[in-house]
Amino acid sequence: MDIRELRYFAAVYRERNLTAAAKRCFISQPSISAAITNLEAELGTTLFIRHKKGMAPTESAAQFHGIARKIIDEADAARNLFRKPATRQALTLGLLRTLDQARTIALLKPLTGHADLALRLVGANEKADARIVAKTMVTAGEHFIPLWSERYVAALPPSHPLTLKETLRTTDFAGVPMIDRCHCEQQEFFKRTAPPRKPVAIAESEEWAMALVAAGVGVAIVPEGVARGNADIAVRALDIDVARQVGLAYPSAHPPSDALKAFIASLPRQPNSRRVRSTATKARRA
Repeated sequence: MDIRELRYFAAVYRERNLTAAAKRCFISQPSISAAITNLEAELGTTLFIRHKKGMAPTESAAQFHGIARKIIDEADAARNLFRKPATRQALTLGLLRTLDQARTIALLKPLTGHADLALRLVGANEKADARIVAKTMVTAGEHFIPLWSERYVAALPPSHPLTLKETLRTTDFAGVPMIDRCHCEQQEFFKRTAPPRKPVAIAESEEWAMALVAAGVGVAIVPEGVARGNADIAVRALDIDVARQVGLAYPSAHPPSDALKAFIASLPRQPNSRRVRSTATKARRA
């Protein structure tokens, strides 16, 4: 095996799709498929189960991924050790504070891997080359590339009585200790639709809100991604259909910089979105 095959494997493992992985690695799909086949033959195990919708990693792939990532990272570190400083392109990115950790890592990881890029992060409402924001925050002078949609859910302590219900109504929160969040873009909506709230704490970050819920302080209404995968928190659906669409917003008055074009090219695409493809194509051609 060689380092290129490991990179192709890591791309397929991340994308769960040969076509998407090939685009990320800037090679043809047959080439990346052949690399995976070679790896499987050399390792003597099946790494992915092929199906109509993509590639499902096996337990062997999960075990091998950590080893492959370590080799890739060490190879990159060795190459960067003796690389002469180059002219760095600057990219200032405004970031929504209510993003979950997993998606934040997935968005920023491609940027931090480029030694010639000087990345600077600011608040979502500060001056920036582009912003990762909810669609409701986009201004008239910005293009918007949708990335994902997620609903809001109730995050509760596992022993809370409301966990006995699968779906919660706004009336269920009457008199319930609630944890408000400083940066919730749907705060005003919940104030209008819910009965009088009983806030017991105001969390300045999503992590702090989840910590307070896990400690049994109260209940929080959060984007689903924020509460997902936390064993100390119970998640319940809401009977009101409240969701947000998150994406990349950037000024439409002038063409995006080369650094921004590269970032747009690395973004995970929202399935079946014509707007995503057309806007991203315009950006790359600009």
